[in-house]
Amino acid sequence: MKTKAFSTASVYVGTYTKYAGGSLAGEWMNPADYDSKEEFIEACRELHADEEAPELMFQEWENIPEGLISECGISSALFELMELLSEEEEDAFTEWAEFRNEDITEEPAKSVDIFRDQYCGEWESEEDYAEALFNECYAHDIPEGARYYIDYARFARDLFMSDYDYYGGYVFRCY
Repeated sequence: MKTKAFSTASVYVGTYTKYAGGSLAGEWMNPADYDSKEEFIEACRELHADEEAPELMFQEWENIPEGLISECGISSALFELMELLSEEEEDAFTEWAEFRNEDITEEPAKSVDIFRDQYCGEWESEEDYAEALFNECYAHDIPEGARYYIDYARFARDLFMSDYDYYGGYVFRCY
């Protein structure tokens, strides 16, 4: 599975002046190398110190959730999220944010709390999750010999119709 962790995020930083002059001169930079948006922006400006007042242009980026970056700006929420989330949570959070369309720029801490409440783990398939959930919650009420007759595919279908979502290998509760 391709990682989407913020620790691997990168941004190609150029300037509008260089671009307008026909140059793509810039450099890939990793926001995780900086403690704050201000520190990151300062490093970007130092990269383009050959201009008096560089107007930064984020020309390309990878592994940054939609809404946290655009051609002309980067959200301070990205840096707050990097502080709040463990590295193990970053990939799942990115999938969750992409599909749930949470406005993570307004209240990153609240978004992380909601994510953690809804996150059920990484699974190979919906059916694998359904089988594990069934065994945890219901298997103790069913005789051992009857457990072989459980249709986990149908149970998964019903679960994922309304109660759960499966994005990029991760399961999330729906509320």
